[in-house]
Amino acid sequence: MNTTSISDADSSAAGQPKTNVRTRMLAVVVLAVVINYLDRAILGIAAPSIRSEFGISPSEMGLVFSVFSWSYLFFQIPGGVALDRLGNRLVYSFALIGWSLFTVLQGFSGSVISFAVARLGLGFFEAPCFPANSNIVGKWFPRSERGRAIGVYTAAEYVGLGFLSPLLFLLLGNFGWRSLFLATGAIGVLIGLVMWAAYRDPYDSKSVNKAELSYIEAGGGLTTKDASGTKFSLENVRELFKHRQMWGLCIGQFSVYSTFVFFLTWFPTYLATQRHMAFIQVGIYASVPYIAGFFGILFAGFLSDYLLKRTSLNIARKLPVIVGLLLASTIFSVNFMSDNNAILAVLSLAFFGQAMSSSGWTVLSEIAPKGLLGLVGGFFSFAANLSGIVVPIAIGFIVQATGTYVGALAFIGVVAAIGAVSWIFIIGDIRVLDIKVRGAEHG
Repeated sequence: MNTTSISDADSSAAGQPKTNVRTRMLAVVVLAVVINYLDRAILGIAAPSIRSEFGISPSEMGLVFSVFSWSYLFFQIPGGVALDRLGNRLVYSFALIGWSLFTVLQGFSGSVISFAVARLGLGFFEAPCFPANSNIVGKWFPRSERGRAIGVYTAAEYVGLGFLSPLLFLLLGNFGWRSLFLATGAIGVLIGLVMWAAYRDPYDSKSVNKAELSYIEAGGGLTTKDASGTKFSLENVRELFKHRQMWGLCIGQFSVYSTFVFFLTWFPTYLATQRHMAFIQVGIYASVPYIAGFFGILFAGFLSDYLLKRTSLNIARKLPVIVGLLLASTIFSVNFMSDNNAILAVLSLAFFGQAMSSSGWTVLSEIAPKGLLGLVGGFFSFAANLSGIVVPIAIGFIVQATGTYVGALAFIGVVAAIGAVSWIFIIGDIRVLDIKVRGAEHG
């Protein structure tokens, strides 16, 4: 533990109100998540222009969409291990600056090959982001506040495209698709420097006082380094996957992210080609489901913490995810509609549900053994981003083979329903996994 911060806290007057440093740390995470998802999502806006400039088919565009997830997926586990070994501040700051530079490189790409290589770099550096977010909340927040904290930073995923889509489409129309990548990449580098300057773990912070540390620790937060520095061990991996909770969470998270991937990649193109919307209409219509998602995850976070005070841990953490997945599965019903406003309403409801189901991140800090939160988060994110590979390619081939999005939307609806089944029947009780952690360093 940081002896300087504790001695400072001890010298404070008895009964001093606790500080609120955890909220400042959450604000830094929110900034990182906003630029994280903006950097990966602007491809959906730029896709029609990129297809035109590089002359690629729908199936080839599906491969371009998926390239990010290949490296993102592959480095989820190493990213989680790096977090457990090197800590949040170093890994997160380095990753944020790295992925922002690769975003800039996309804007300078002269061919589809160089663009795809830059997307691989983006995925590599973004890989530790969400395991780090979960890790930070697990350290800084007591159990009673984690649902809201995760709701707040997850809502940040939807800020860029929810509230900035019209602006992004105007930028695209006036300065071309490359301007999207150059502008967001430059902003990301600045946020990476903010992360390095502002973020500290509880035991390294000089701003937090003893009252807040005690409050966090009493609620299950990690205010000491006792379980940090865990070395990677295949035995830890084997032990984790002896428990059905890990399998259920991974299946569920694949389903949760599948709906999100559709909106992140093919949705603007769907509006422009299948619904035949005008350019500015696409910008306005595309933003509405993201705004619904923004409020969906906030609602789920507050609902989860509310239920935790009045029901059980199982109900509080599982019910918002299950309801969200069932709502997301309604996306297939737009196949039977012709009115654009009605379609937008259903898509917004589905995305509101998808965002609710993203609250599943709260479960990680409840089941992860001490010292393995990064590893567990890595597998959870790995499962999510496996859908980032499968879904764009599947939709691309379905659209190319059928000429419509009917089969694609049905596919997304079925996957969401499978996720609900996993959360209901496979995950079981939410509790810390009972395993002996190998490779933990104490002190």
